[in-house]
Amino acid sequence: MTNPPAAWIRSIGLIGPGMADWPACAAILAGDAAWSPEKTVLNAPEQLPPAERRRAVRVVKLALGIGLQATTAAGMDPSGLATVFSSSGGDGVNCHQICETLASDDRQISPTRFHNSVHNAAAGYWGIATGATAPSAVLCAYDGSFGAGLLEALAQVRFDGQPCLLLAYDADYPEPLRAARPIPDAFGVALLLTPEREANSCGRLAAKLTDAPPDTLADPALDALRCSIPAARSLPLLAAIAARRSGRVVLDYLAHARLAVDYTA
Repeated sequence: MTNPPAAWIRSIGLIGPGMADWPACAAILAGDAAWSPEKTVLNAPEQLPPAERRRAVRVVKLALGIGLQATTAAGMDPSGLATVFSSSGGDGVNCHQICETLASDDRQISPTRFHNSVHNAAAGYWGIATGATAPSAVLCAYDGSFGAGLLEALAQVRFDGQPCLLLAYDADYPEPLRAARPIPDAFGVALLLTPEREANSCGRLAAKLTDAPPDTLADPALDALRCSIPAARSLPLLAAIAARRSGRVVLDYLAHARLAVDYTA
């Protein structure tokens, strides 16, 4: 690819273990604060109507939380933003509860359980919370879901010439599903990408495929987080952004290809 898709980062939203938002995560990745891997705290946003707020599952709370952090930091109205939602799976707790129901004598699944089980549930709740009517893509690429989402969002910015909000997120599974899919906690990152540099842009990204090995993190605990949650495969890139360190970052993507991201601070 001679001219890979590129965009400017207008703002970032993030929620993860011991990281309530992007400033907290940036301080940790830059070495200015110690990381304490406390359980991820998720709250349903006030923008949802009361009924939907009560029904919101973990991935919905996570996706909306990071998306609203990013749009608030940018001072942009989320209702007009194109979005890309990318996750390796749906809500693990909800899936577990559906399986329990199907394995019981009473196999009647509630409509709320069912509609929260679909992969685009978070995108639907986003539309309810923000009134968004712009195009929305929902992707899944297993452990490569962050890379797939980033490529899609960069391509949209390049070809549409409009901002695009990437939301990449994953949540944990309870046992016995965790034995097959050992995601230990919830982690999500949102990147608000724009076609042109703005006053508060925090760098430029361009991405293409590579066969180079993925970058790791110097802190063994943070690198374990990177390996254990698909959306956290973004952490080496986020570390470069936090340090305003220009250069190439190689991220995990597919079994036969990684993602080379050129970051310019």
